Parts: sequence; C-alpha cells; structure tokens
Amino acid sequence: MPSLHLSQIRKWLLHSPPAEWGIQQLRELLIGALRQGPIPQHVAFVMDGNRRFARNHQIETVEGHNLGFEALARILEVCYKSGVRVVTIYAFSIENFKRSKYEVDALMDMAKVKLSQLAQHGDLLDHYGASIRILGQRELVKPDVLEAVDRAVNLTSNNKRAILNVCFPYTSRDEITTAIRSTVTAYSQPAPTLQRPFSSSHITQTLRSRNLLSDSNTTSPSPPSEPTSSLSDIEDSASSSTTLNPDSPPNHSSTGDDGNNGNVIYPDPETITPQTLDEHMYTAGTPPLDLLVRTSGVERLSDFMLWQCHQDTQIVFLECLWPEFDLWNFLPVLVEWQWRRKKIEEKERPLGLGQVGRLVKVR
Repeated sequence: MPSLHLSQIRKWLLHSPPAEWGIQQLRELLIGALRQGPIPQHVAFVMDGNRRFARNHQIETVEGHNLGFEALARILEVCYKSGVRVVTIYAFSIENFKRSKYEVDALMDMAKVKLSQLAQHGDLLDHYGASIRILGQRELVKPDVLEAVDRAVNLTSNNKRAILNVCFPYTSRDEITTAIRSTVTAYSQPAPTLQRPFSSSHITQTLRSRNLLSDSNTTSPSPPSEPTSSLSDIEDSASSSTTLNPDSPPNHSSTGDDGNNGNVIYPDPETITPQTLDEHMYTAGTPPLDLLVRTSGVERLSDFMLWQCHQDTQIVFLECLWPEFDLWNFLPVLVEWQWRRKKIEEKERPLGLGQVGRLVKVR
C-alpha cells in the first residue's frame, strides 16, 4: 500500500508544471547537443510491442495501439527537431491481415483517424515541414481507408523539408518483387531513338539521291516532275529504312550507324545495376538508411527494409516496448550512432600534412 502511494506521489510530481517545464528544458538541451554532431538522415522504426504492452497493463489491444501512436508522435518530434530528414515506420505488414478481423478493422479505423490528425494544418508534420508518403500495396486497403490516406498525403504534399514514409500495408519481399517487375517492364519497352540529321548514312543517301538526279537531267530530257518524283521516291525509301512497319517483322539485315540490327532498339539488360533497382523501390529518391531501430526485444527484421539495409546501416534492438519508447530510450542510440560515424569518418579521412611529416621522419 505505501508503495502505491509513493508511485502516485511520484507521478503527481513529474506531471506538475515546474517538473514538466524542467524536463522540457532538459529535452531541448539534449537535442541541441545532438545537433552539434553528425545526424542520421534516414531512420526506420519497427514499432513492436503494442499488444504485449496492452496485455501487461491489462488494457484493450486497441488501446495499446493508440498509446503506440502517441509514442510515434513523440519520436517524430525528436527526429525532426534533431535534423533527421526521412523517417520510415512499419505501420502495417501484409502478414497482419492474418490477424483477427476485429483487430485488423480496428487498426484500419485507427489509421484513418491518426493519419488525419498527423496531417492537420499546424500540427506536428506541418510544423516541421514533413510530407507523408504511403509505401505498400494500395489495392489491399479498403476504399474508405484509402480515401483518408490520400487526403493526408495531399494535405502534406507541399511540405518539402522532411518525409514520413508510412509502410502500409508492406513487406520488403513484396517491394523487391514490385521493383523487379517494374524494371522488367521498363526494359521491355523500345528505347527512344533520336533522329540524327548529320549521320553518315543520311549524308550518303542525300548525296546519292542528288547524283541520280543530276545524271537523269543530263542523259534524258525528262519532264520536270519526274526527277522530283524520283527524288521523293528515294527519300521515301530512305525514310522507310528508319521506320519500322508495325505489320512486318523487324529487318535484322539492315544495320544503322550504331551497329544496331533492325530498327527497334531495346535497353540492354546488362546495364541493370543495384542503382537501377533502387530507382524502382518505394523509397526511391530518399537518403540511404542510416539507422534501423526495433523495440520489444525481438531480434529480427520481419521482412522490413531488407533491400535498404546496407553495410553502414546500424541495426539496434531495444528491450523496451514501443509505447514506452521516448527520448530517454532513443538518446543512447543516437549517441552510439554518432560515435560509430565519427570512427568511420576517421578511417576514411586522408592523412594530413602533419601525419605525413611524422611518417617521413620515422622512415
């Protein structure tokens, strides 16, 4: 019983105006200190632990998800205030459709409400100039939810300083499959060809036509219209050599200046690189992933950002549940990332004049 009273007193003291003011000032001081060092430009979160938090506190699962959204709002403010440009969150996996209909419907309804709240004018995203982007399979979302999602995207479309990527519904394997399919489609289309008026074949055909015209004028007195028709016929034949008849198969015997057989040129599959697939990913145009954080103590990626994780991505697994996640949990992660980043920069930094001089003296 005394411990319960002490807990209530502690809670009352922490929520008193002087304590809240002091904590807020401390938060601002810590965030300002973080900005003095390198800041990750792209951070991703796997928001895990909402259901377990609800079970531990004997509340409804939906209420656990609501508390998880409040934690998201806190962390977004910390990220954008610190200088993070892109935040990507795993809001809803395609695999989550296997859960109970009650929970899935509740999550969809919550997504409508919370995205609308985030996108409200003057609220968090508008204050930091962040736009919402939805990454995932739109066709799996109900029309009423999709309408709310599109409304939130449109309301924040003019914000250009930061980005909030909401993966909903999403899996990384589905993203990679979609990117490969899009790449195959792009490379199955004929490459645009440019007409080159000064190419060697064009000059040769023009000279040949003029020689034939002059020969016909000197050898036989033909009507003035005949050379014109002869020239037009030659020009027609010349133009037909660079235009594919859609009803006829490509002529592989003709070779252009570039050495391409036929008249339809397709992109070379050998030119496909990882950068090509990057350009077809949902996250195209965003900085590389610097930091990925997952809460709840589970140490797996759960089919999230598999392509975007690279050799310099720092992956952190935390024991706290997502509704409990705040600046005090995130601060050590950012400090460790800054420390590692400085170590990498020191290794990549070339030798200075002083260091070179010392090496020469040692030799």
